[in-house]
Amino acid sequence: MIFIENEGNTNPRLNLALEEYVLRNFDPANDYLLFYINEPSIIIGRNQNTLEEINHQYVEKENIHVVRRISGGGAVYHDNGNLNFSFITNHDGKSLSNFKKFTAPVIKVLQALGLNAELKGRNDIEVDDKKISGTAQFSTGKRMVSHGTLLFDTDLEEVVNALNVKMDKIVSKGHKSVRSRVANISEFLQDAIKIAEFRELLLEGLYEESEPFESYHLTAEEWEGVHQLKAVKYDTWDWNYGKSPKFNIQRSKRFPIGEVDMRIFVEKGHIQDFKIFGDFFGKEPLESLEQLFIGTRYEKEDITTLLKDVDIQEYFGDLPENDFIELVYGADVVE
Repeated sequence: MIFIENEGNTNPRLNLALEEYVLRNFDPANDYLLFYINEPSIIIGRNQNTLEEINHQYVEKENIHVVRRISGGGAVYHDNGNLNFSFITNHDGKSLSNFKKFTAPVIKVLQALGLNAELKGRNDIEVDDKKISGTAQFSTGKRMVSHGTLLFDTDLEEVVNALNVKMDKIVSKGHKSVRSRVANISEFLQDAIKIAEFRELLLEGLYEESEPFESYHLTAEEWEGVHQLKAVKYDTWDWNYGKSPKFNIQRSKRFPIGEVDMRIFVEKGHIQDFKIFGDFFGKEPLESLEQLFIGTRYEKEDITTLLKDVDIQEYFGDLPENDFIELVYGADVVE
């Protein structure tokens, strides 16, 4: 395992560019670990509709960064009290969606600090039934990134102010509000420490879990590549917000794998545009699936035939094909 120094950068666009650059360009013979802390920001899941996930007026007023990440899952709020970790490794197919494998060493360190930490639900780390961390994954070829947040001393009121969290998600977790289901790690520690100290304790614990362990500083040439990726991708409106599709049908439902939200534009009985949003985790990019629907008659029989040779679970995880088809067809018109 090689620990990559991010040199104290707190710009979320730069840190996400660094993470992706390492994933795509560093020697696949090694595993990598990355820590970073971001300035106040909202990090949007790969498949989400940004404008519907954020409190746009508040975000603009407070100058909060809005950045889309390459992994699925839901939107999260970051600030200087939030420590982010990222494992960049190879995968054999079995590691995908195996959040237990990649959260285990982090949970072990938290437990050593006296916290009753455990993995719950799809991808959350909780302490005494309070969420203190969410995790997500992304894969490309045989490489993958498994990353997560650790709420250490975050301004939890800002989580509520900056995000538009949908009520069905809160209800599905059995809580009355966002604030009631999240907590900071600092609340559970017997001795007060700063986030910098927590970072070192976590790093020491992870060192013990993976020997040998070394640190690495990027070269000037590698940093140039990171900044270039930031400029052409993470700094752009198209990546962070994307163009809202024209639609006259909306259909959404929360499944065990997460929310699936469809926007479909049907004209003269045929699908002219098709877009899927949500906080689910999938292996394959949605664009190829969405493109299949263009020109298809908006009829259940045609849609079923279209998907005959498509593995829906590659895009959404453990979502039955029949459930997906039922969601696509029979939607209410919302002109």
